[in-house]
Amino acid sequence: MSTTTSVTQPRKDRTHYLYIAVIGAVVLGILVGLVAPGFAVELKPIGTAFVNLIKMMIQPIIFCTLVIGVGSVANAAKVGKVGGLALGYFIVMSTVALAIGVVVGNLIDPGTGLQIDSTASSAGQDAAAEGHASTVDFLLSIIPTSLFSALTSGVVLQTLLVALLVGFALQRMGESGKPILNAITWLQKLVFRVLAMIMWAAPVGAFGAIAGVVGETGVDALKSLAVIMIAFYITCALFVFVVLGAILKLATGVNIFKLLKYLAREFLLILSTSSSESALPRLIAKMEHAGVEKATVGVVVPTGYSFNLDGTAIYLTMASIFIADAMGDPLAIGEQVGLLLFMMIASKGAAGVTGAGLATLAGGLQSHRPEMVDGVGLIVGIDRFMSEARALTNFAGNSVATVLVGHWTKTVDYGRLNKVLGGQDPFDEATMVDDHAAATPPAEDEKALV
Repeated sequence: MSTTTSVTQPRKDRTHYLYIAVIGAVVLGILVGLVAPGFAVELKPIGTAFVNLIKMMIQPIIFCTLVIGVGSVANAAKVGKVGGLALGYFIVMSTVALAIGVVVGNLIDPGTGLQIDSTASSAGQDAAAEGHASTVDFLLSIIPTSLFSALTSGVVLQTLLVALLVGFALQRMGESGKPILNAITWLQKLVFRVLAMIMWAAPVGAFGAIAGVVGETGVDALKSLAVIMIAFYITCALFVFVVLGAILKLATGVNIFKLLKYLAREFLLILSTSSSESALPRLIAKMEHAGVEKATVGVVVPTGYSFNLDGTAIYLTMASIFIADAMGDPLAIGEQVGLLLFMMIASKGAAGVTGAGLATLAGGLQSHRPEMVDGVGLIVGIDRFMSEARALTNFAGNSVATVLVGHWTKTVDYGRLNKVLGGQDPFDEATMVDDHAAATPPAEDEKALV
């Protein structure tokens, strides 16, 4: 007698071809930018359109994720603990990033010998006008004009505020709030499905974005400012793999290379669009899939995108020292510390602004050292290439922060995390909808073995 064994075949992941197409589109965009720069610049709106499509989805995803997470948690103090730990960690890591930028900037001294011409001076003034904003204006901008405008304003922190209020209100409603929570859960599935459809336009968007920036910048600007650009990339890499990697390993036992490998497609998306926001919805979905509770992910990731800007902090320090040296007026250590602490605060007001790093640099100098603003024009030509390193570092910092805060608040399912990072439970690329059961807190002695 023979027996027949039925084996369910896993669904083929066709998105593998999507990301191969993205890589091909990036290469093609670089070639077009070098061979036909005039035509390539005209393609830039294609890349902008794709990034705008992604940004269109960010606020609904944050709203749904955070309302579901907070509304499902019985204890409101638990959410407050997550937020408090996250903000404390963000302040510490921003300070560390600033310190690293100061050290490297003083060691390489890359700005000596460069000259400020009228074109660079004008570019610096334009950037300052775009980035100048007071701390009071930033704090007031967090409050939306209406409850529903927070979903359409383009300001992530407005969405965060309203989502927290709605989530806490659903907590207080108890059983009567369950139908609303269920409706928002289905809305989240719909939003992720729309996002999955948009992602198929990624190769076209990547081609337009890369072709535009290469055609606009050219090779000459890269050659003349290669030292500061390469040093910045190396510094960001050391910060991610040495500083963040060591903290993650010591605190949780998680290997940063495995975490970043799990997020490889998001890094590719950021590299091709030069925008960390393009990967924010996917980071939320992937962190939930990896076993971090919805409430933790919903608080840490959106807040980190405004307050945990490690790459931007490194950029501000190195660029400020570079500009001061180029203008023949090097900053003393005391001046560097004062200026950069000021910029760390000012940078929070530039979150979500296109070219936020350059705008923050110029705005900070305008407020603190106006005689140095003209020097910002020196790095306008390579800022787009440096913004990629900023975005990649900011993204890596927020992914590590999510795991760390989850560990400290015991909201990580380490059994699931180990399976996901080990490749045994792959992320569902087809739908981007995470249907696994709610993660349970790990035991006291349970640590990741990855």
